[in-house]
Amino acid sequence: MWGKLPAATGAVPDSMRSAISDDSLISLHVSLLSGILNRVRLYPANIATSFRSLDGKGLGNMANSKPVGIGIIGAGVISEIYLKNATGSFDNIRAVGIADLIPERAQARADEFGIEALGIDALIAHPDIEIVVNLTIPAAHHDVATRVLKAGKSVYNEKPLSISRDDASDLVELAARNSVLVGGAPDTFLGGGLQTARKALDDGRIGEPVAVNAQFLGPGMEMWHPDPYFFFQPGAGPLFDIGPYYLTALASMLGPVRAVSGFARASFAERTVTAKGPRTGDTIPVNTPTHFASSLQFASGTIGSLQASFDVWETRERGTVLTIYGSEGTLHLPDPNTFGGPVVLVQEHSRETEELPLTHGHTENSRGIGVSDMARALRGDEVPPRASGEMAAHVVDIMVSMLEAAETGKTVELASTMQRPAALPSDR
Repeated sequence: MWGKLPAATGAVPDSMRSAISDDSLISLHVSLLSGILNRVRLYPANIATSFRSLDGKGLGNMANSKPVGIGIIGAGVISEIYLKNATGSFDNIRAVGIADLIPERAQARADEFGIEALGIDALIAHPDIEIVVNLTIPAAHHDVATRVLKAGKSVYNEKPLSISRDDASDLVELAARNSVLVGGAPDTFLGGGLQTARKALDDGRIGEPVAVNAQFLGPGMEMWHPDPYFFFQPGAGPLFDIGPYYLTALASMLGPVRAVSGFARASFAERTVTAKGPRTGDTIPVNTPTHFASSLQFASGTIGSLQASFDVWETRERGTVLTIYGSEGTLHLPDPNTFGGPVVLVQEHSRETEELPLTHGHTENSRGIGVSDMARALRGDEVPPRASGEMAAHVVDIMVSMLEAAETGKTVELASTMQRPAALPSDR
């Protein structure tokens, strides 16, 4: 109905070379026409046990407390904040090098942050690099991560972990076989705002979670992005571009999703680029859903609704909403694409409203906190890492299942599950 997804494997076309290191604004989703339903569990039950039994390969080496060396593949826009935080905010990681298909871009970032500019193969093989941060475009996430894992290094992917259910499963299983770690963004759920909300939830401030409402409604990227073509093609749209922030936040607090249903449409056949840039005035064909209304059933019994749209020009209420309704109160969460607050609690009977003081740090742009947390796992502090491959793969499964539900008109039961990650200590 909405077109076919470009191949996720193989060589990257020349036309995409300049974009290979851009952040995941051009996120790609799995083709609705693929019809591939891989009903396998994404995370073998023995993985956590196998991590804890490792000896001397990094995961169980408590004595090795030196900072973990990281290397970045992809010198696009988002690499700046990762490097800024890696060199200034997290003392347990150390930026070693950066690589890009365009060497000049890697050299510019290397000069900016005082690290090495390397080729991709050299970066993966570098003896001081234990974690590779994969900031390539989503279509390359699986292939690049596979190379890293096969080399015996851990990898942290930008969102999404991959663009297919099968590839997500493959990465998690490959990491387990090679006794290394895989994880992925977003890590905004580790910020002070959402961790404060998690604590309120765990402390029983709203009783038992009953329902969830999530929405991000707004106009399309053609109004501000200079080259928004990819946002309206198969593999993009609001679900895979913005959805991971909302779904990761909810999964981290409420646990796995059991089933989804819903509808989707492309409301406008074409978009005209109004943002200033080389494509101003161009007309873009819309070949992917740009408005979703989905329902989610969590394994815990909580029922959720999610609306995601690039088709809504104005809303009287906030366009960004994330709310958990409980048996004894309501918790209004901050925008999950941010790290701070506010977090607002409404009591059931009194209807009193309280803005909760933030209990955790990292309230500014703290991208890379998930990498820092993975580094702690490598040093034997906490295993598995909170921004785990298991949860990232489950989020991919949720999104693919939403697309399949919209295409078929049927409820789709998820193939995967996950463990809810541990909350961060308040001193982090």
